[in-house]
Amino acid sequence: MQKINWNRVILGGLLAGLGINICEFLVDGLVLGGQWAASMKNLGRPPMGAGANAAFLLVGFLTGIYALWLYATLRPRMGPGPKTAAFAGVAVWILGSLIASVAPIAMHLFPYHLMGIGLLLALVEIVASTVLGAWLYKEPAGT
Repeated sequence: MQKINWNRVILGGLLAGLGINICEFLVDGLVLGGQWAASMKNLGRPPMGAGANAAFLLVGFLTGIYALWLYATLRPRMGPGPKTAAFAGVAVWILGSLIASVAPIAMHLFPYHLMGIGLLLALVEIVASTVLGAWLYKEPAGT
């Protein structure tokens, strides 16, 4: 069994997380920010502040690192490359976005179109960012 190159998992994961965070900022922050703010107001909640934004940034980077860890564990079984990275990205999306969205959708907390856009955006950004981060991943020398 090959050892995981943790330095490259972190490096590639941070790159993937950067991609995720940029996409989230552009779409959910700039394009849909007003709609998200209105949804929060409809729930009787204040607008998101710096603490919430910091938490979302952290989640983006942790998602990228997790996706790269999964890619590194799949490489010996599925081979290196973008196909394996995309598979890892889809698996991360299923756990981190799709399943996590069931409760808010079932409770009708947010408009369906915002949840749908969020799910589609997350699928694209997580898969693309995992492929990007995997580009930096290399196995440790001598394994």
